[in-house]
Order: sequence, then C-alpha cells, then structure tokens
Amino acid sequence: MKTNRLEAFSDGVLAIVITIMVLEFKIPETPHLSGLYGNFVYFISYLLSFVYLAIYWNNHHHIFQALEKVNGRILWANMHLLFWLSLIPFATQWGSHYFPAKEPLMFYGCILLMCSIASILLIYTIKKSQPPEILEEIKESKNYKSLISLGLYLVGIIAAIYNHWLAVTVYFIIAVLWIIPNKKIEEKLNQKH
Repeated sequence: MKTNRLEAFSDGVLAIVITIMVLEFKIPETPHLSGLYGNFVYFISYLLSFVYLAIYWNNHHHIFQALEKVNGRILWANMHLLFWLSLIPFATQWGSHYFPAKEPLMFYGCILLMCSIASILLIYTIKKSQPPEILEEIKESKNYKSLISLGLYLVGIIAAIYNHWLAVTVYFIIAVLWIIPNKKIEEKLNQKH
C-alpha cells in the first residue's frame, strides 16, 4: 500500500488534536488584557504541547517522504503513535489546570515518554519492513537524540515529584533538542525529489 492514506489520516488526527487543544482556552471574564492572565499557564502548556506535536508531525513527514509503501505492521505502529499523541490535549489541560501539582505534571511527562517510545517503535518497524536501499536516509540518522530524550523524560517525571519548574524545564529542553531537524535526512530527501 502506498503511504498517502497513512499520511493523510495521520495529518487529520494531528489537526484534530491541535484543534482540541486550542478549544480549551477559556474566554476571559473581562475585556481587558489583564483578563488573559488567567490563560497564562494554559498558554505555556499549549505552546509546549503544540511544539511537541509540530516536531512529531515534521519527523513523521520526513520519514514517510523516504518511503514508497507501507505494510500492516507499519500501519499499526503508526496507530500506536497516534494513540499516545491523541492524549496530549488531555495531559495538557489536566497539567495546566492543577499546576504545579506533581501528579498531573508526572502524567504529562509519561504521555510524552510514551509518544517517544511509540515513535522509536514506528521507526524500528519501518527499518525492519523496508528494503535497505529505500531507507538509506533513515538508517544514517543517529539514534542518540532518542536515547537522550528517553533519559530526560524519566528525569522530568522524577523531577516533578520534587520541583515542578525543573520538570517543565526538562520538558522544554527535550523539545528544543528535537526542533533542530536532521540535516542529512533533509539533504537526501531534497536530492531524491
């Protein structure tokens, strides 16, 4: 099966996830700018979650640009990733509503950790399912960012027990780590097309 249906479905799910998050903004009770302060914590949470979703969408796009076909295992691995990504709006809302409570912040970190694990599993499934010549771009990409991220997610989850600002900082650091795309993959994809 070609990748276009999987990509279209994934794009649609991520668009809905982002829409759900933006709909959680509450209308201020006053027409003054000071009324926006009540949305400040949710705005920061939304910003971080939006960045994570954008990173996953960009990485997903790059990976599937390198593929020509997918199989059932890839479809299920992709659904697994989408499941965890679809929980980000709930984790964002719960975490921001009860900020700085440790349990929602830990839950948020657990959801991000599971998204990362699901993404690693998707890439692993793709690598095992595709001919080597198709995946030259993906195989050349280093996995160090994934391993560092997994460790940092665990640090963030544990940090949430003791210091909520440290946990939030760790979650932001991981996002910054992934904002920078893999230049080798981009260059190879540009040569391919």
